[in-house]
Amino acid sequence: MKIGIVGYGTGGKNFHAPFIEAAQGLELAGIVARAPATIAKVKADFPDVPIYASLTAMLAAGIDIVTITTPPQTRRELVLEAIAAGVAVIADKPFAPDAKTGRELAAAAAAKGVVLGAYHNRRFDADLQTLKQLIEQQRLGRVWRLHNRMDLDEPQTLEGGPTGGLLRDMGSHLVDQAIWLLGPVKRVYAQLDHVEVAEGTTDASFVLTLTHQNGSHSHVSSSKINHLIARELRVYAEKGSFTSYGTDVQAQAIFAGKRPADDLASWGYEAEANWGTLNTEQGSERVPSAQGAYHAYYEAFAEAVRQGTPPPVTAEQAIEVLAVLDAAFISARENRVVDIS
Repeated sequence: MKIGIVGYGTGGKNFHAPFIEAAQGLELAGIVARAPATIAKVKADFPDVPIYASLTAMLAAGIDIVTITTPPQTRRELVLEAIAAGVAVIADKPFAPDAKTGRELAAAAAAKGVVLGAYHNRRFDADLQTLKQLIEQQRLGRVWRLHNRMDLDEPQTLEGGPTGGLLRDMGSHLVDQAIWLLGPVKRVYAQLDHVEVAEGTTDASFVLTLTHQNGSHSHVSSSKINHLIARELRVYAEKGSFTSYGTDVQAQAIFAGKRPADDLASWGYEAEANWGTLNTEQGSERVPSAQGAYHAYYEAFAEAVRQGTPPPVTAEQAIEVLAVLDAAFISARENRVVDIS
């Protein structure tokens, strides 16, 4: 299937194009780029891929799927344009600025009969895949509490303005991970820390406490401005606990100049020194890393388009995440617990 990308910034270059290239059954058939420096990057990375000046031009050339990975404030119109053309759409996170807009996009896709999904690729992180397997294998039993933390030393990538901020950025991923592991959220309490940037006051770190419908609770947090790099998963459950301190192995490999297509079989595994630890009454056990595989998202999405089945992350699941983020903004502003309606 032919797929195009709109946008070739950090996301398009590092978190989309290399994994489309590695995905079975997909052909990278076009990239929309306009700035001369961006065009030069595309030509250097994919010299044989056509470059288009607009989504309209790329749609006219003929594609089956399009990924929209432009700045958040520009995505709504582009997603709606692709839907109107009858093309399946992957919207980068945040899927929309709020749940209301997310529902608008989902309704438009349903009316047109096209597949619409959100790029919550971090379900396919090595550490999260490892934890998901432990839960499904009942090696932890019923989960009581999840701590999910990702701190990055990337103040320059903090997006400012009313549609920016870290909660919509990394919060989209961490909340989606918590829901994927533990199910729907019914209650939210949030604390946000803010900085002043050119675009205005912007949240730059957060801590959320989520109460899930099944009675478990999760605590998700992130920062980009505290010059700290840390990835931690910690789970308390009826049979014991699990701790993991990963290295964000796929992202680090990409930033080091590696491509998954060059050696897909060994791609995305944490080194043994970074394996998580399962603690039960039988003792402590290092758990081998599952494969981190963002390309698997793309393969599953393409299969959904072929078969008419749900994509790996549905629009409805993305709207669930947005509803939690909406509630978190209210919670932080009013200093109270907010119920998800």
